[in-house]
Amino acid sequence: MNKSDLVAEVSSLSGLTKSDASKAVDGIFDAITHALKKNGEIRFVGFGTFTVVKRAASEGRNPRTGEKIKIPASKLPKFRAGKGLKEAVA
Repeated sequence: MNKSDLVAEVSSLSGLTKSDASKAVDGIFDAITHALKKNGEIRFVGFGTFTVVKRAASEGRNPRTGEKIKIPASKLPKFRAGKGLKEAVA
């Protein structure tokens, strides 16, 4: 499923127009992104939790040359499915 499929599904399930459903989906994505930037965690009980994890700096190797390279520290978004979502999929 891609974003346009999601918009169509939200539109059909909620009775919204595709334009309104698109605005709602965009709003949810923007709100999640903003909350992760600000707080680092969002919990949807029964669905799952979005968090930001910190990856420490490390040393790697260039696969072509074997030369050592430094990999900088970074932050990554992570999603952990909740019990309700796990049970619905199983």
